[in-house]
Amino acid sequence: MHTSSLSKTLQVLALFFLVIAGLYFAKPFLVPLALACIIAMLMLPLGRWMEKKGMARGLATFLCILFSVVVVIGIIGILSWQIASFVDDLPKMQQYVGELEKKLQETLSNQFGLSPQKQKELLKQQQSSGVGNAGKMVLSVMSSSTSLLVDMVLVLVYTFLLMYSRTHLKQFMLKMVPVDQKAKGNKIISDASHVAQQYLLGLAMMIVMLWVMYGVGFSIIGVKNALFFAMICGLFEIVPFVGNITGTTLTVIGALSQGGDSGMVLGIVLTYGTVQFLQTYILEPLVVGAQVKINPLFTIIAIVVGELVWGVAGMVMAIPLVGIAKVIFDNIEPLQPYGFLIGEEKKKGESGFIDTIKARVKKS
Repeated sequence: MHTSSLSKTLQVLALFFLVIAGLYFAKPFLVPLALACIIAMLMLPLGRWMEKKGMARGLATFLCILFSVVVVIGIIGILSWQIASFVDDLPKMQQYVGELEKKLQETLSNQFGLSPQKQKELLKQQQSSGVGNAGKMVLSVMSSSTSLLVDMVLVLVYTFLLMYSRTHLKQFMLKMVPVDQKAKGNKIISDASHVAQQYLLGLAMMIVMLWVMYGVGFSIIGVKNALFFAMICGLFEIVPFVGNITGTTLTVIGALSQGGDSGMVLGIVLTYGTVQFLQTYILEPLVVGAQVKINPLFTIIAIVVGELVWGVAGMVMAIPLVGIAKVIFDNIEPLQPYGFLIGEEKKKGESGFIDTIKARVKKS
């Protein structure tokens, strides 16, 4: 009995590592396709609404793609506008960084006995190695830019085809299910699609709300380029734990380099704490929902594995993809233990306040 259980566990682990290896080696193909799937799920409710109004599926799908492109261009445009004004403060930032460097050198010299001469030698070694690789870095950036452009086109094409051919794809999946299980298979597909859409749409809505809250908070405090830092903090929320700390740290550094004092830093930290409280206890349960909630351990694991397998794209898509996987696990009986494992334990009375709000909204 124990031997059989151990053998099954080893098989699961072997399958896990094979999947990770497959995802890594198939990165050029899978990353654009996975991103297209996420965008298609986000746009699907809008496409269905257009089709109910009598619009042809092809035209509705095209308009959804056009809408998503306009939104992305709009976000990039706002960020570019803010960055343009942010660049004007770069000399001040360089001066501030220079002062920090001097203070760091003094600290290293006083606390660790590392002389300024030795520090300069270490810096020269790093600079010389950096100069040697400068040409490779330029070529790498040019290659990455070309690859990014091709991937963007692929993502748009994949998104259009996934939305346009969704009925055909659904029928294909149902054909792989035994005849006596087709009803259950149809329910699993519908439930997974519905919950995944709710999660992704809720996540998008939450990011917009975070932009507003961070923007108002930073503006009240007096942070220069408050909208830019608010958008950075909101976008970084896509990567839990790591993203919000990184965004806040960049805001603090930017404020200090622009002449901010300790009061402004304290205000930024208080804004961060307030927004995080509202996000954790109100926005996430109310907007995103707890049905695809991933526990902190597997959230970190998903981010780390995503970065190792797919780089930055993997970090961004890790949580949505794991959330979708959890929905599927919860609806397939043999996989339910894995859904329970990566899910977050719900304590009694934990979401009573949110449930009350939802119930009142439904009644009204």
